[in-house]
Amino acid sequence: MDLTDTQHAILHFLAERIEAEGMPPTQTEISRAFGFKSLRAAQYHLEALEAAGAIERLPGRARAIRVLHSPELREESRRPLTSSAEGILLAVLGNVAAGLPIGSGAAEHAEAERHLLIDASLFRPNPDYLLRVRGDSMRDEGILEGDLIGVRRTQEAHHGQIVIARIDGEITVKELSLRGERLRLLPRNAWHDPIEVKPDQDFAIEGIYCGLLRPQT
Repeated sequence: MDLTDTQHAILHFLAERIEAEGMPPTQTEISRAFGFKSLRAAQYHLEALEAAGAIERLPGRARAIRVLHSPELREESRRPLTSSAEGILLAVLGNVAAGLPIGSGAAEHAEAERHLLIDASLFRPNPDYLLRVRGDSMRDEGILEGDLIGVRRTQEAHHGQIVIARIDGEITVKELSLRGERLRLLPRNAWHDPIEVKPDQDFAIEGIYCGLLRPQT
């Protein structure tokens, strides 16, 4: 099938929703998940999938979509998708604390809330996924409540880098401080205290900060 990266991702989204809920998403839900500004964009991609023989739509019936070809044949549809013409498609995987750690489990195991097609030049390096910021402890770095931050998956980071870290199963974004054997996560807001990481704590670097998007209000 000669499909764009976005269409492969939509095909995977359709199959995932049908498997989980027994019915496909509506065009409104597809538009919301992929950040389309109009229903026409979702309709265009569904028409392209149907023309390629990837799906079948029954006229006159709401949500009447059958997936004819498994998106598993294109495994990269599960990963960030890059196209020079369309940008980079990233999943929003939930929240990250800019304050006290929140959430549970590693971000990489979270289910995608939605996907956004964005300009890759906004980030360096290219991120693997997006997280929504909760809190203001990174305010002086320009990272604010509600921002979507890009995260590059890695287990290694250097002193002074902004990292997404897991502490006892909870996720936070902070500046990494490595001084001898002392490991701390530093806020960029004087009203918040540093987090001292103790040797007996479950700690891991989930990724490094790559840049942000600020949704319009």
